[in-house]
Order: sequence, then C-alpha cells, then structure tokens
Amino acid sequence: MPRYLTKSRYLLGLNCPTKLYYTGKSDYPDKNEDNDFLKALAEGGYQVGALAKCYYPTGIEIENRDYDSSVRETYKHLKQPRVVLFEAAFMWHNLFIRADIIEKKDRVINIFEVKAKSFGGTDSADMLTPEGYINTAWLDYLYDVAYQKYVISKMYPEYLVRAHLMLANKNAPATVDGLNQKFQLRKIEGDRTYVDVIGVESISDLGNEILIRVNVDDLVELIWNGKETKAEQPLGYEETIKLLAEAYENDSKITTPINKNCQDCEYRIPDESITEGKLSGFRECWKTQLGWSDRNFSAPLIFELWNYRSKQALIDDSIYYLKDISKDRFKKAIPKEDGSLSNEERQWLQIEKVINSDPTPYIDIEGLKGAYNKFKFPLHFIDFETTTVAIPFYKGRKPYEQVAFQFSHHSVTSDLKIEHTGEYICKEKGKFPNFDFVRQLKDQLGKDDGTIFRYAAHENTVLNQILAQLNDSTKEEIPDKQELIDFIKTITKGANHKGRRNMVDLKDLVQKYYYHPQTRGSNSLKAVLPAVLSSSKYLQEKYSQPIYGKNSMLRSKNYPDGWIWIKMEFPLFMKILRILSKRTS
Repeated sequence: MPRYLTKSRYLLGLNCPTKLYYTGKSDYPDKNEDNDFLKALAEGGYQVGALAKCYYPTGIEIENRDYDSSVRETYKHLKQPRVVLFEAAFMWHNLFIRADIIEKKDRVINIFEVKAKSFGGTDSADMLTPEGYINTAWLDYLYDVAYQKYVISKMYPEYLVRAHLMLANKNAPATVDGLNQKFQLRKIEGDRTYVDVIGVESISDLGNEILIRVNVDDLVELIWNGKETKAEQPLGYEETIKLLAEAYENDSKITTPINKNCQDCEYRIPDESITEGKLSGFRECWKTQLGWSDRNFSAPLIFELWNYRSKQALIDDSIYYLKDISKDRFKKAIPKEDGSLSNEERQWLQIEKVINSDPTPYIDIEGLKGAYNKFKFPLHFIDFETTTVAIPFYKGRKPYEQVAFQFSHHSVTSDLKIEHTGEYICKEKGKFPNFDFVRQLKDQLGKDDGTIFRYAAHENTVLNQILAQLNDSTKEEIPDKQELIDFIKTITKGANHKGRRNMVDLKDLVQKYYYHPQTRGSNSLKAVLPAVLSSSKYLQEKYSQPIYGKNSMLRSKNYPDGWIWIKMEFPLFMKILRILSKRTS
C-alpha cells in the first residue's frame, strides 16, 4: 500500500520527524488516542466542520476514501467552471491532502480549512506578534493550510490558489436557539464519528453565520520563506517536505536529538503497557541516543520536576535524572512572609526526596495551622461543572462563551460535621443557566460569612466570565443584575477586584505546605488525593466504612443508604496498613 505524507503526518513530522516512524503502527501505541480531552476537542471540530458545510448548500462531498479514486473524482468535478467540494483530494508525487472545503471560481481555487478554534480579530494581522512573526497559538493551523496550498499549487499550477482559515467568530452571537443541537454526533463503522444535521431545511435555519473566513496568504508566504518565527529554519520549506515525505514513504526513521519536548511525546507510554508487549517510541529514542537499557528508566527523570523552566539546559549538560540536579541550578530562594515554600524550595524538596529515597510526605503543620486559623466556620467547598463550545446552545450567546450548568456544595461546621449542603443542576432544555446558577450559589453561600474553598482556578475563572456576561446584560433582562454582580465580586478575585470573602484555593495551600513523592511533582487533585489517602491509615479506615449517607456522620443528599468511598481487596488493604504501621512506628 502506498505511503503518502498527509497533512496530519506532515504536522507530526514538523513536531518531531522521528514520530513519522512510529505513527500508525499498533506496536507503538499513541497515548493521545485515549485522551478524553482531545477526543472532546475533536468532536467539537466535527460539529464545526458540519456547520461550515451547511453554509455552502450546493457543495459536493467526495465520499470515496481511496487515494487514487478520490483524486480522480476531485479532478472530474474541478472541470466545472464553478463548484464547491467537501473533502476534495489532491496528490503530488508522495504528498496527499484532503481539503475541508474547496471553492473553485473560474481560475481561482479557494481553500477553506475549518477549525474549531475561536478568533476575535478581523484579519490575518491579528495572528501576528508585534515583531511581525506568527503567534505560536496559530502556527499549527497555518502550517496545515500552507501545506494544502503547496500541494494544490503543485498539482494545478495554472490556478491561483488562495488559503483561508474558517474559524469560530467570538464576536458573532447566535441568532437562533438550539444551534448546537442541530449537529448531533454518532459513531459507526469502527467507531468513526459522523455528524447528523437535524432540522436544517435551508441555510436560514442557521441564523446569522457564526464562523469567519480569514485569508492567510500573507502568513503562508512567511512559512514558505522560513520567516514565521525568530528561529532560523535548518532547511527550506520544500527541503523539509521532501525529507519528511521520503522518510515516511520508505518507512525509515529520522533521528531527532532528544530534547525537552520529549516530555510530552505521545509515544511515551506507561510501564504497564510495555510489560504487555507494547513498544515505547520515547524509550527507543533515548535508548539509541544514550546507550540506555530499560533499567535506566526506573529512576525519576528530570521531566518530573515541578514548574522548572530550564529542562533543555539540563539535557544540554547531559543531566537526565532528578537525582543528578545540583542545588546551584536554582537561584537563591527569597523567604516568603508566611513561611511557605517558595518555588525553588519546593523543587529542591522534590529532588532531595529522590536523592534520599524518602517516600514520606512533607507537611508544614505550623504553616497549615496558620492558614487554618484564618478560616471562618462554617467552611464551604464548591465544585462546578461547565462547558464551553464552539457552536452556542442559546440565541444571543457567542462561540466559546462559558456555560455553567451544575455545582455541588459541601460544608463543615465548627464541630467538624460534614454535610452535603446543596447542589444545582439545570434540567430545563433550552434554558441559558448561568444567571440562575449564580442565584442558587448566592442563596446557598449567602446565609453566613464562612470561608469558601475551591481547588485550582476554575471556579474563580467561571464566575468572572459570568460577571462579564452580566455586565453585557441590561437590568430589564436581569432585574437582579447588580445583586449578582456584587455577590460574584465578593467571593472572587478579578482584574480590578478582590472580594472580602475571596475563595481560598486549596491547590495553593498544597503548593505552599505539602508535598508527597507519590505525586511525582504534580499538584493535580487526581495526583494529590490518592497520595494523601495512601499515607494516612486514619483516612483509609474512615472512608472504607459506609459513613457517607443521609443518616450517617457525613450527611449526603444522594446516598440515603450510605456510601463507601474507598473499596479495596482485603489482602491489599491489609498490606497497605502493615506498610503504614511500619512507617509510623
């Protein structure tokens, strides 16, 4: 079967040429294929792609997926003086692309590459830095369309080819309700995703367009001339394409020097996958270039070091392990007024734990006591469920506006009783929930002056985004507008305000006063919570009992019969208890 350099493979090769050897091979699993966040982004892209096609009602879909047949079918349609094609196929030697939307007008071919990314500008100049280089946030999208223009220009040199990005317009409100629900996802044929377009009889059913077309020919020229960034390009544009295409066609591996970007390699898979017979592209690269064996990967690598920005300098100095980083790599830490860990102190603490093979957690009890003494009971703990989508759910809302549809609220009293105090979920179809969301939150948190807690920035960010939506609304639309604004400002921190009851960030407390080697430098709740539980026999024993329920010591609205939060096989549970007992004795 022929091996063509498609646009996705081209982008992969630009990121790291070595990856072209690993891609598509079942022996080398790609960890991004199981990434739920990336899958959600892809699904949003499918919906935007379907919406874009609706704006061209005469468009013809090239449904044939065979390389040669789809190219021939595209060629046949392009004989017409004017035509719009979806998924048109183009091939030049060992290069192959499918274009989202092609619009041919006489001797002009317009490429429209559809992306679910939002755009708040007016033209391509808004994608440049003040120095005239392409903003890094736009590079991959522009590399994509530049490659398409290159292939089509080579195949049809007699045409003037123009390149465009078609993006979600942040300044365009939807003028119909339920626009998002008109594009429903379904999976068929080997988990392939399709979009069913529901209730669209004509283009008028979509209301005003919420996508914007941006001509980017000038930015494509920058890329073709190697002027897109400050960095000098080692090869010219055509030389790079030739190198990548030949390597993929011949299934040969290009050696890329190991670097800081290896940290995020999609072919860096968990150890358990390797024991199951899968191969790690990441390990292969490092083994080849450093002469390592699998045993060399048992010690923590420098990639685990929290919030350290000079990892490339470490690699340049042949430092690959945490234990080999010396203290003179860190600037002298300036003590904080509250006595909490500075960034440098926390980084060095992480390294010391590795050097000393110390698995125990670091806990600054006095620091935590100092923070605790400032809290006011009852304590309130909140967690939000939200979404931002390219295609709005509601009339009047713009692409990627925040939608907050659910929260949970737990509280702790001064005698340390824990209760599931309240919750909110919007169940009404077609209703914009944000302002009711804040009303309910205000009602539940406004009964006292207790301290409010969140974990990380999400809740603060969401409330500030709703604050902006309230500011854009009228008092006629929202009679209690000012009350809601005042409430949000009371419990949040924004560009121009800091509330007297500003929420306390538990993640910030973790970074200041707690570190567990099991987290491997991560402060994500998904890493911190298991680490805390694994090091506390008290918590394990407590939450392995059915104490969470309507009539139990931890009162819940949702579990009347009690709920066990920690469930383990008994032999494993006893083994953990024995380990903990030895550590504490």
